[in-house]
Amino acid sequence: MRRVARGDRRAFEELYRRTSPWLAVRLRRRCSDEQVVAEVLQETYLAVWRAAGAFAGAATGGSAVGWLWTIAARRLVDAFRRRAHHARPPAAAAAEPVVRAAEDEALDGVVGDEVGDALRTLAPELRQVLQAMVLDGLSVRETSVLLGVPEGTVKTRARRARIAMREALS
Repeated sequence: MRRVARGDRRAFEELYRRTSPWLAVRLRRRCSDEQVVAEVLQETYLAVWRAAGAFAGAATGGSAVGWLWTIAARRLVDAFRRRAHHARPPAAAAAEPVVRAAEDEALDGVVGDEVGDALRTLAPELRQVLQAMVLDGLSVRETSVLLGVPEGTVKTRARRARIAMREALS
């Protein structure tokens, strides 16, 4: 990342070559629209190229791929919000709130039936933790970075979410 921050094109190409397949798979877990995935990948790597100097992971122990995923996940949510906004007529957009969150739309392509229904009944903050840790396979630390909450909060929410899921599925 330091080399990318200095404008080293080869380092950036190597970062892209090593991480883009992994990142595309993770994005496809949340979105089945290949065009959206391609746009999010492009926006993500453009943001990385522009902001590589802002990566503080080396000093804080964070991983570059965790930082990369944080950027991509936020870009994906933004893409869903843009799509939801453009899909509704302007009068309707001003008159009524978005019925479904972008995260709910992303869940549709990943899980279904009872588990999907149980996930959708969770409080948003619990569902976000489960999505990050279970569906995306992020660690507690990476989930903490992604959601912008302390690691202890991630652990607490994960425990509460598991209990709620167990109750909903029993």
